[in-house]
Amino acid sequence: MLYGDASVVVRAGDRIGIVGPNGAGKTTLLKTLIGDEPYDGGALHLARGTRLGLLRQEIDPHAPHTIREEARTALSDLDDLEDELRRLEVEMSECGARGEGLPTSLTERYDTVGLRFEQGGGFERHARVAEILSGLGFEEEHLDRPLSTFSGGWLMRVELAKLLLGQPEVLLLDEPTNHLDLPSIQFFETTLERFPGAVIVVSHDRTFLRRQVNRIIELDGRGGFNLYEGSYDRYLEQRSQRREELLARKANQDRLIAEKERFIERFRAQATKAKQAQSRIKALDKIERIEIEPEGRRSMRLKIPAPSRSGERVLTLDQIHKAYEGEPVYEGVDFHVQRGEKVALAGPNGAGKSTLLRIAAGVSEFQQGERILGHNVDTAFFAQHQLESLDPGSTILEELAREARTDEVPRLRGLLGALLFTGDDVEKKISILSGGEKARVALAKLLLRPANLLILDEPTNHLDIEACEVLEDAFREFQGTVLFVSHDRSFINALATRVVEVEHGHLENHLGNYDDYVERKARRGGDTLAPTRKASPSAIPGGGQPASSGEAADNKSDRQLDRERRKDRDRHTRKIARLEELIAEQEAEKAALTEKLAEPEVYGDPGRIQAIQGEESEVDARIEAAYGEWESLSEALAEIEAVLEN
Repeated sequence: MLYGDASVVVRAGDRIGIVGPNGAGKTTLLKTLIGDEPYDGGALHLARGTRLGLLRQEIDPHAPHTIREEARTALSDLDDLEDELRRLEVEMSECGARGEGLPTSLTERYDTVGLRFEQGGGFERHARVAEILSGLGFEEEHLDRPLSTFSGGWLMRVELAKLLLGQPEVLLLDEPTNHLDLPSIQFFETTLERFPGAVIVVSHDRTFLRRQVNRIIELDGRGGFNLYEGSYDRYLEQRSQRREELLARKANQDRLIAEKERFIERFRAQATKAKQAQSRIKALDKIERIEIEPEGRRSMRLKIPAPSRSGERVLTLDQIHKAYEGEPVYEGVDFHVQRGEKVALAGPNGAGKSTLLRIAAGVSEFQQGERILGHNVDTAFFAQHQLESLDPGSTILEELAREARTDEVPRLRGLLGALLFTGDDVEKKISILSGGEKARVALAKLLLRPANLLILDEPTNHLDIEACEVLEDAFREFQGTVLFVSHDRSFINALATRVVEVEHGHLENHLGNYDDYVERKARRGGDTLAPTRKASPSAIPGGGQPASSGEAADNKSDRQLDRERRKDRDRHTRKIARLEELIAEQEAEKAALTEKLAEPEVYGDPGRIQAIQGEESEVDARIEAAYGEWESLSEALAEIEAVLEN
C-alpha cells in the first residue's frame, strides 16, 4: 500500500510540496487527483467550477504544429469567444443595414461574451504566449519552428507554458524544474508567485521548495502520509522534533514494559503474587507498542576514496575554437582549473556548458586550440547518456561487479548501500529501475575507482532529496577536483568554490557559491535595468494635446467621440449590474455554506467540515475577484461620466 487514510484540504493560494523517496507514490498521488489513477477507498471533493491542470510530457514530437501554435492551444477557449464576438458583430451589422433596432438578447449576449473575453485576457493573449515562452528560454526565432526539431526537454517546456497560460484553479506539477536552466527557473518561480490559485508540486529541488511552498506532504514509502504546516525548513524542524518526541515516548514505554516484565518474571511462579502477575501480563498485551521507523536513508554516508594527487594546474583549455555545422560556440576561449577546486558552470540552455564539459573530458573534438591535462591527472566523465549504457538484463550488483577488480568486490555492497541500495535492492534488474535508481547505479560505477578530476553533467537529475544530500556530502569532502553542471541550486551552493558563467561563447569567473554569484550579478545589474517605458500621450485614450486643424481630418469629430463614450458608459453600466448579481449569488452561496457548517450531521464530521471550508475559500476568492473587477469598472465609468458632463 502506498498510503492509507490520507486526508488533506487544499485551500486557494496553497503551495503544497510533496516529498519522499523515489517509489513512495508522489507521482501516483498527482495522477489520482487529476483522475488518471483510481483510488481504493475514500472520496475526492472538488469545489464547483474548479479546474485542475497537470504538467504532462505527452506532446507528439511529430505533430505539424509550431511551438507558438502548440502553446496557443491552451487559449483555444478565448479563440472561440473571439469567433463568437465576430459572428455577433456581423449579426448586429446586418440589423443596422436593415434599419432594425438591435434585439436586447443580441446586445446582452455580445456584452456577456465580451466580458468573458476581456476578463480571460483575450486582448493580450498573444503577448502572454510570447512572454511565457521567452521566459522559459525560447528565442523569438524558435517559436515558428515545428515541434519535431526540439528535444524532449524543450517539449516539456512547451507543456509547462500551456499549463501557465491555461491558468487552472489548481496546478499539479511533477518535477517542473527538471528540464529548466537557471534563468528559466527564476522566471518560473516569479510566475508562480503571481498565480492566484493553489499549487501542488512534486520536486527534489530544495531551493525551489524553500522559496515556494507553505505546506508539506511527506510520503515515507511505507504507507505513511504526514502533513506539515509551514515552509520546507519548518517541515525539517517539525519532522526532527516529532521524531525526538516519539523517541522519548518510546523510551518511557520501554522502561515501563521492562518493569512489568521483571515483575512477571520474578513473581509469576509464586502463588501469593500469581494474580498480580497475570494482571500485568494482560496489561502488557493491551499496550499499543510505539514503533520507530528507521531514521531514514539520509543517515547513510558515502565516502569517496582519496584519489592520487595531481599537479597544481589540473586542466587548461587554450584558445579553443568549437563550431557545430558552421555555427560557432567558442572562438578562442581560455579556461583553467586548479587542484581541489569545485567549479560549477552556469548559464542558459544552449550556451555551451555541456560542450565545454565534453571538451574538458576529452570526448568532444574542437577545431582549434589545445586541451592540456596537468601532471598525474586522471579524468572521469559522468554524462546523462551513461544511463542508457547500463545492461538491462544485469542486476545492480552484477553491473558493478563487471567493472570491479577482484580486490574491489568485497566493498561493492557497501558502496551500493551508501548510494541507498540496501538489502535485496542490489538484486534488482536494471530494466525495472526508475530513472533516479539508474542514475545512482551509473554514479556508483563512476565512484568505484574515482579519478582525481571528476567531470559531471547534471549528476543530481532524477535523484530524490536524500540521494542528493548524500552526494553533496561525498563530493564536498572529496579531495580531488570537480567540474560540473547542475540546475540544482542547493547542490551548487553546497559544493561550488567557483561559478563560471557561460554565455554567448564567453566565460566569466565568480568566486564563491551560487548565492554569491547571484548577489554579485544583482549588484552589477541594479544600475543597468531599463526604466519602465511610459505610453506616449497618443497611446492613452482621451489623452494628449488637442488636435491641430491639420490633424482634424484624421481624427473623429467630437460628436463621434461622445457617441463612443456613451456606448462605453452603457456597456460599463451593464457589466457592473451583472457583476453585482454575481457578487450577490456568491455571497448567498457563502451564507449557505456557513449555515451548513452548523448542521449537526456536519458538525460531527471533520472530513465534511474541511471540504466545506475548502469550498468557502474558493467562494471568497471569486467574490474578491468580482469586487476587484467591479471597482475597476466603476472608476472607469466615473471618468467617462465626468468627461460627458463637461
